[in-house]
Amino acid sequence: MPSDPGTPTRDHFDGRRYFNPTGANGLPFRAVPRMLREPRRPWPRHVAVEPRRPPVPAAGEIVVTFIGQATFLIQTPDGNILTDPVWSTRASPIPFAGPRRVRAPGVAIADLPGIDVILLSHNHYDHCDTRTLRALARRFGQPLAVTPLGNRTILQKAGFRRITELDWWGTTTAGALAVTLVPAQHFSGRGPFDRNRALWGGFHVVTRGHSVLFAGDTGYGPHFQAMRARLGPPDLALLPIGAYEPRWFMKDIHLNPAEAVQAHRDLEARQSVGMHFGTFQLTPEAIDDPVIALAEALRAQGLPGDRFRTLEAGASLQLPLNGRP
Repeated sequence: MPSDPGTPTRDHFDGRRYFNPTGANGLPFRAVPRMLREPRRPWPRHVAVEPRRPPVPAAGEIVVTFIGQATFLIQTPDGNILTDPVWSTRASPIPFAGPRRVRAPGVAIADLPGIDVILLSHNHYDHCDTRTLRALARRFGQPLAVTPLGNRTILQKAGFRRITELDWWGTTTAGALAVTLVPAQHFSGRGPFDRNRALWGGFHVVTRGHSVLFAGDTGYGPHFQAMRARLGPPDLALLPIGAYEPRWFMKDIHLNPAEAVQAHRDLEARQSVGMHFGTFQLTPEAIDDPVIALAEALRAQGLPGDRFRTLEAGASLQLPLNGRP
């Protein structure tokens, strides 16, 4: 059962809108046109992806499959999870405009195993896609949807009936899975008039004594150290590494690769996997810049590449439950 979210704590809610306790609350909507005028590195129109079928987990392992952007399939002995599911060709409220998908999803919806839990970190279009949510609700009946406060209506309109909203540090269970909503430094809004009316966050999932952290969309801040102190080091952290330029606009709300490596260290994560790159061109950097910069940051901080890696769309990582990865 969920812990009672109650009234959001006042360190991130003023009675009308949510905010980041650090004061790093991003720039106002009127700054967006200036950001869109920044010179952009060209992206390819299409990057070939051969969709794969997720592997069947062996007894005693977790399998994490990268589908694209912030969408992962997490297969555990206690149930299967999807994070921020987006299969649409546009990250936009309309199907013919807005950021266009360059890499197709690495797994087709038809090839997914049964889904028990959907984790929805916040309401931005590259994380919260109502067309995909409707398709999943039809295909999988009524998986449990877990989301931060204020996002229930989106899920209800997409056909979900089993919905749990949480405040930061709130916990719910889905069978033997324990899911905690953790803080993120970001913002919310699906248009110019609803900014920060809903909360944002990441998710810490525990199954059989092992943990996976899905950080959601976030800038760098003290919340990573707070997670480590309260929840312990995760066995696997899924951390965003892309959409970080220009820094004058993005620093508060998106990690760059060097900050992602520092977050990995703050968490004392045993392994990390990068996400939020190479799918939609949301910001000016080139399509491969996040992966290149991640490798450079790991070298600069003296960390081996197998501690923090990226996966191709459709590729999987196996985590044994009978030993630490």
